[in-house]
Amino acid sequence: MFRPMRRFKQQLSEEECIRILKEEWRGVLAMHGENGYPYAIPVDHFYDEESGNIYFHGAGEGHKIDAITSDPKVCYTVHDKGFLKEGDWALNISSVVVFGRIHIVEDSEKVIRLVRKLGQKYYPSDAEVEEEIAKAGHRVCLLELTIDHMTGKLVNEK
Repeated sequence: MFRPMRRFKQQLSEEECIRILKEEWRGVLAMHGENGYPYAIPVDHFYDEESGNIYFHGAGEGHKIDAITSDPKVCYTVHDKGFLKEGDWALNISSVVVFGRIHIVEDSEKVIRLVRKLGQKYYPSDAEVEEEIAKAGHRVCLLELTIDHMTGKLVNEK
């Protein structure tokens, strides 16, 4: 169903892809938008090792929610900060491309449990995570991306 990666010699292992998903903070979520246009937005994410899914939070209405309600197939792309090899001017960048299906998590206990994990990735302390959950946890919209296909690649920008 998914085509093999053309530059297979640069392909990252699944473990390396997961490491990037866990460590990096943001990516671009692409969806089928309105009027035949793609819709891609930068979002924060959390990769859950237990489920193998990626989670996002945000408002419960708007263009993103309309797009995924209309068609749950999405593409999510994340890249690292890159590195320079000694004596080289061009960055080496690793990226991960995920194809999958996304939906709104309806189970409120699951939402709070996973929003807590997501918050622990971004907030400076657990106390601040708990404050935010107490303040806004009841209205957060949590999206779950189930991975159908994932590839990663290391590219030198020369």
